[in-house]
Amino acid sequence: MSKLEQARKIINEVDAEMAALFEKRMMAAQLVAEYKRENGLSIFDSAREAEVIKKNSQYIENDTIREYYVQFLKDTMSISRSYQSRLNEGVRVAYNGVPGAYAYIAAKKMFPECVPVSYKDFQSAYESVERGECDIAVLPIENSYAGDVGIVMDLIFSGSLYVNQVIELPIVHNLMACKGATLDSVKKVISHPQALSQCAEFLQKRGYDSEAFANTAVSAQYVKEANDVTLGAIASEETANIFDLEILESNVNTSRSNTTRFAAFSRSQNAQSTEKSKMNDHFILTFTVKNEAGALAKTLDIIGAHGFNMRNLRSRPMKELLWSYYFYIEADGNINTRDGKEMLRILGATCDRLKLAGTYSTYVEK
Repeated sequence: MSKLEQARKIINEVDAEMAALFEKRMMAAQLVAEYKRENGLSIFDSAREAEVIKKNSQYIENDTIREYYVQFLKDTMSISRSYQSRLNEGVRVAYNGVPGAYAYIAAKKMFPECVPVSYKDFQSAYESVERGECDIAVLPIENSYAGDVGIVMDLIFSGSLYVNQVIELPIVHNLMACKGATLDSVKKVISHPQALSQCAEFLQKRGYDSEAFANTAVSAQYVKEANDVTLGAIASEETANIFDLEILESNVNTSRSNTTRFAAFSRSQNAQSTEKSKMNDHFILTFTVKNEAGALAKTLDIIGAHGFNMRNLRSRPMKELLWSYYFYIEADGNINTRDGKEMLRILGATCDRLKLAGTYSTYVEK
């Protein structure tokens, strides 16, 4: 056995022991969180943490290693604080927009007791979970009218988070304005570009001018603050309620089957533990193939040969490589069955890059 193999064997053994001890420590942190909640105490106790670092660092004899152990203790206690905050304050869910945005509605549907946290764009919301600021990010991945959301798809390919839940949220656009406004008084309508596009027939029929805003809920907020009867916004009924706006006309979508799929992203992968595949089991793969004839067809054949039905296949350009593409697949079935594991093994040897980006069940909101 080489030195490298010996070192890796030791590391694997230690990691297994540390995982069990970490779980035990976090269970103790749960008791601490309960005590602090019952007694109205702050999660952060600087004096206690300084005491722990001073005491526990003495267990390390090597002076150089002790420096790193101090950092290890600090990181561990930071994780413990995050876990206690989650237990006491609720799951922090990142989304793009302001209260009333469709992503906000999707987050509350998925996690009714969550603490929604607003971010300015998709990437900021996504990265907040990677950094540990939030526990989950809820982002749109596809709209039945406008197609896939390329920015989010790129994050699925290049980021470190996993999709663990998907909700299909019907998108019902409404024209709203401040108190006293009427359909005839409104001259200009503002909203997200996709919302304006999805309501283009209604806007054209009424002869309204339009202006793009970053978000449907942001546009409603602007209308509320402007208090101008010539200005309208297109957004959800929930948004109208939040900003106390009058709905002048409901369901102004050109398409009556407008639905957006929102995904919940988290740092850990949801393992489908059953050995049998259920009707509502799905998984996401992203991959690249060699630039040679038949490479993509070979990959797709492998998926089909193992009994998995592909429900979605997309290609997207790779920003770092000119005229190179990655592929995105959603398929039906449980990836953790024997067939699924064997398929991943073969794909891993066939594809240049392969990522199991999510395992999830779909929930359709009525």
